[in-house]
Amino acid sequence: MLIPLRPGELQRLIPAVATGTQFRVALGNPREILQRLMVAAIGGVITFLIYNQAQLGSRWGPVWLLISVVFFLYVLWGPIVQAGQRNATLRRYPSAALFEGEVADVSTRERVEGRHEQADKRGKLELVENRRTWMLLELVDEDGYLGRLSFPMEKKHQSIRPGALIRCLVLSDRKDFARIGALSDAWLPGQRMWIGEYPFLLRPAFEELCQLRLRGRS
Repeated sequence: MLIPLRPGELQRLIPAVATGTQFRVALGNPREILQRLMVAAIGGVITFLIYNQAQLGSRWGPVWLLISVVFFLYVLWGPIVQAGQRNATLRRYPSAALFEGEVADVSTRERVEGRHEQADKRGKLELVENRRTWMLLELVDEDGYLGRLSFPMEKKHQSIRPGALIRCLVLSDRKDFARIGALSDAWLPGQRMWIGEYPFLLRPAFEELCQLRLRGRS
């Protein structure tokens, strides 16, 4: 079942500015945090040295100081910008609808999320792959197949079974939703569990919307 959202509801459910949860996800793993720290430190130090040289007789001194501060704060504003850009990928769709259906099938798949070289006991370099298990859910409703939702699997996800009630947002370039462009993260009310690769939705607001628009249907 698809229930089209009213004007302004999509913008209320997916913020333009990153939330705290979205910031933490965009911050990434320790490796990505270290990379940001290196960029911030190197860029900040270099531009600060240029500022020290320029401030004696140049009107560009304050500009270099500002650039230096921006670099030093990259660890903070980088994830905020990244999360905002990711939110924008769903906010740009002209048509959005609330979906209520069920999980038709559950499967898992191993994905390679990174590769790096590492020395073995003999000192030789070998390629090491970082693998992670992802869960894939096939979603359907009374009109048939909707699409697939995939996300990194955690222990709590083992309780998800075919037939489970599921709700999410469906985004499309067409008003009739003949072609699905994207799916948001999803809510499993039976398990009181949120799932998804990225937390697009303001979750309390989405749960409230479901209560208002689906009252008496579930």
